Amino acid sequence: MLKIFGRKKDKKKDERELLTVESPEPVDCLCDFTFNFHWQHKGEKLDPTWKIPQNDLTFGDLVEHLKSGGDIRINGDAGHRLASSMGVDLKYFGGSGNDIPVGDIYVEGDSDTRMGISMARGNIYVKGAVKEPMGNLVEVKSDVKGYQKYRSITDIMHQGLQGDKLVSCDLVGSKLVIDDGTVKDTVGARLDREVEIIFHGKVDLSTGILMRKGIVRVNGPAGKNSGALLNGGTLIINGNTDDFTAIDMIKGKIIVNGDAGKFLAANKKTGVIFSKKGRPIPPVNEKPVSTEDRNLLLAYGFNPQGFRKFE
Repeated sequence: MLKIFGRKKDKKKDERELLTVESPEPVDCLCDFTFNFHWQHKGEKLDPTWKIPQNDLTFGDLVEHLKSGGDIRINGDAGHRLASSMGVDLKYFGGSGNDIPVGDIYVEGDSDTRMGISMARGNIYVKGAVKEPMGNLVEVKSDVKGYQKYRSITDIMHQGLQGDKLVSCDLVGSKLVIDDGTVKDTVGARLDREVEIIFHGKVDLSTGILMRKGIVRVNGPAGKNSGALLNGGTLIINGNTDDFTAIDMIKGKIIVNGDAGKFLAANKKTGVIFSKKGRPIPPVNEKPVSTEDRNLLLAYGFNPQGFRKFE
């Protein structure tokens, strides 16, 4: 159950308006800019007009508050999928699809899994633990005592560090190397710059979802929906992926140095996929690997032998 105690000024953040939420029991999808239209919430899709349990505000009110530049404090634990697609003007709701500035979120307790999936802007401060897999986030040195601070990977690649210092990651020029030992979802979501993200370790859902430009390279295995809705750029998985790789892919390149799983390229539009193994959904079929294809694989550091091409 939640109770909204009201709004007050947060003097530490340029007098931005702060909305305080009491959370004795974690609620899923708080500050979720998608309003859970892809996820099921108690058997139903979450609607922005729904009231948050035990108070007069809706899930939509929290998102609009962040869009207006206000901050939100959650006094207690946060549920699953906190701040999904935060900082995106979603086309699903008639927006531009671009990043937009937003306020910050403060969690006084723990945060459950998938915090910050597909997140593009803003900061999340967490006093307790963050359960993995987390979303498209890396930790930076906190400027608020007692909290860990997390920023969107995509935000860093689009806006720069802006004075932040990375924790267990390195940004050298246009290349971000992540080796923090965590499992993440949606790494590089909505990336739209000619930059490179290198992730050492295992990733889970939807790596590179909605990318338009750049390279995301994962040195490890990936979960389901890798390259979902890919709209340009290059996704490289140096390991196996789970099922539904390249689902709804629009364009771009995907290279899987292993097994790309079942239901490969379901509802794919254009673009090309290279993998050692994969079971595609028609009309996508295996095609001959050309000299140009072999040169492309060599350029990305792979021996072309054993690769198959799916178009």
